[in-house]
Amino acid sequence: MVRRQRRRSLLVLLLLVALVAGGVWLAVSSIQRSEILVRERCMAVVGPETFELAPDQAANAALISGIAVQRGLPARAASIALATSIQESKLRNIGHGDNAGPDSRGLFQQRPSQGWGTEDQVMDPVYATNRFFEELEQVPDYESMPITEAAQKVQRSAYPEAYADHEGEGKAFASALTGHSPAALNCVLKTAEGTGNAASVQEQLELAYPELQTSVQGNQLQVSVDDTTGWAVAQWAVASAKELKIDAVAFAGLSWQRGAGGWSTAGTEPGTVTITLADAA
Repeated sequence: MVRRQRRRSLLVLLLLVALVAGGVWLAVSSIQRSEILVRERCMAVVGPETFELAPDQAANAALISGIAVQRGLPARAASIALATSIQESKLRNIGHGDNAGPDSRGLFQQRPSQGWGTEDQVMDPVYATNRFFEELEQVPDYESMPITEAAQKVQRSAYPEAYADHEGEGKAFASALTGHSPAALNCVLKTAEGTGNAASVQEQLELAYPELQTSVQGNQLQVSVDDTTGWAVAQWAVASAKELKIDAVAFAGLSWQRGAGGWSTAGTEPGTVTITLADAA
């Protein structure tokens, strides 16, 4: 009798374990299935228009815009740079050229043979972006020029009219990523694969926005910054969320959540951008 009861208890326990394991498997499978159809993308909205970039493109756009801010340049400079990079490399740091420029490399397809730097230098996104802006700053009245003319003064392209094709998206992403259009950038992303690393976020943030005061509390990185630059940093973090495994960004009474795919009202610390990293635990 006692043995039969023990056997029954063991069977019940095994059944419960199986049910729990099955529930976990179903939950995970459901999440995975629900994310199969998610098309990861980042959008910038200006007025009635919405423009899209892939997450890796948006992260490069955020770096370019951040360097424009750190150099004290107007948003127009970032617009010109973004339109140029979209045309030249689709905002990707590519390691090859084309028939018009066999030795062209990097975000702006700069040619070592034309004095832009070594191949290693032009493949460095920070170096390449600063070199682009150095040349742009030498163009008188570039802010008032058509984007095609300003970009061509820098790039000396064989197809200068093509830059105008990307003026709208250049303006939209530059306006958001330089902080002039708050909460105008949103990324739709799948669940982060793995845990975010605060040191990696700090390292990348330093490239775009050097010398900002940061602190780490648990899985959150807090950046002391306000006003327009605060929005620039907040939207830099959203644009970089896929690469850096960021789950949420909060600033100035609003919060972007990876799972929600948008901005909503939230309690925030004054003068602080709070970046919450994905936590696999």
